[in-house]
Amino acid sequence: MDCHVRLGRARDDKHGCVSVSLSLLRNMSARKRVVILGATGSIGGSALRVIERHADRLELVGVAARVDAAGLAAIARKFGVRDAALFDDEAAAAARKGSAFPEGVNLHAGLAGLEAVASLPGSDIVLVAVAGTRPALRSTLAAINAGCDIALASKEVLVAAGRHVMAAAAGYGVKIIPVDSEHSALAHCLAGSSRADVRRVVLTASGGALRDRNPGDLAGVTPADALRHPNWSMGRKITVDSATLANKGLEMIEAQWLFDLKPSQIEAVIHPQSIVHGLVEFADGSILAQLTPPSMTFAIQHALLGPTRAPGTDATLDFQKLLHLDFRPADPVRYPCLRLAREAMEAGGAAPAVFNAANEVAVAAFLDHGLPFMGIPEVIARTMEIPVAGEPDSLDAVLAVEDDARRAAQTLVANLIG
Repeated sequence: MDCHVRLGRARDDKHGCVSVSLSLLRNMSARKRVVILGATGSIGGSALRVIERHADRLELVGVAARVDAAGLAAIARKFGVRDAALFDDEAAAAARKGSAFPEGVNLHAGLAGLEAVASLPGSDIVLVAVAGTRPALRSTLAAINAGCDIALASKEVLVAAGRHVMAAAAGYGVKIIPVDSEHSALAHCLAGSSRADVRRVVLTASGGALRDRNPGDLAGVTPADALRHPNWSMGRKITVDSATLANKGLEMIEAQWLFDLKPSQIEAVIHPQSIVHGLVEFADGSILAQLTPPSMTFAIQHALLGPTRAPGTDATLDFQKLLHLDFRPADPVRYPCLRLAREAMEAGGAAPAVFNAANEVAVAAFLDHGLPFMGIPEVIARTMEIPVAGEPDSLDAVLAVEDDARRAAQTLVANLIG
């Protein structure tokens, strides 16, 4: 029997023929073709620096943003990108009337436009760094269905629908590669090891802007206080999540899916320097750790180029200078959101999606509508008390659970604000 290459879904062949995924064939080309969803954000900016640094190995072929037409147009012009998308329909309509985008750029709009750029023919890997469960999840699945590997930075995707997304990736023979520095660190440390040999993994957290504040003073924290992150430059929402440690809770839930771990194997610890990003303890008691300065370019480069090693984009650690590495437990009084995230992870089913949705509503209300800082965990906890029947059996069911949780959280916010 003649053997031939099959494109699309990877599967076993009882006749011994080799099945080759689309992404594997594309990776045989000279440069890896990259799409960035969320190109004008902080992750996108770091990714662009990596692509520019390694222009001989990486080619930017598609970009997307929510509303920043001018920023997206500048990227398209600089990198010669032919396909761009604005998720906000009004921003896309305004951009089409203007002349910001270079001639010949295909400007896509809305959720359908985001999915179109995520599934561009010929692309190899899609960096997903968009906010919001619906756009992040839909664009991730569009890329998976097109046979593209996923460099995942949007936490919502696996937190809300980890079971469905990982099953889809396995079905299409594509990889889900972590972009968060903590998960990238765990991937480094776990490389070549059997999961049976892993006792636990530890995600590190900077502790955010409020890590040294008296817990009794947290009630008076303002948005400006919470946004003064000591180590990282990030978007407003994730910076607040760092201050509450909700982000570390979300990363714990993600780690469960990325590395096939039990909740009891996943921990978090405060590490103020943000140099050690993750640790893995093995059955024999030995611990491996991964260290880099606090820059996202290291994790992004590993996601886009790994397992190949290449010169980095930013400066590395200098051990000729005084270096301190401190670790301390996460105080449950200061960080109740971490406890709530663990409860959601252990409960499973719809609980992580409810946690994520309630946190998004509460953080937005804290930043823009006057919800007190300590109202964030209160809204999450009370939303999680509302019964949800079973585990969502489809992606539409996941989104429905999140929608219901958002409405419930919004009602709670309105009552708290008065």
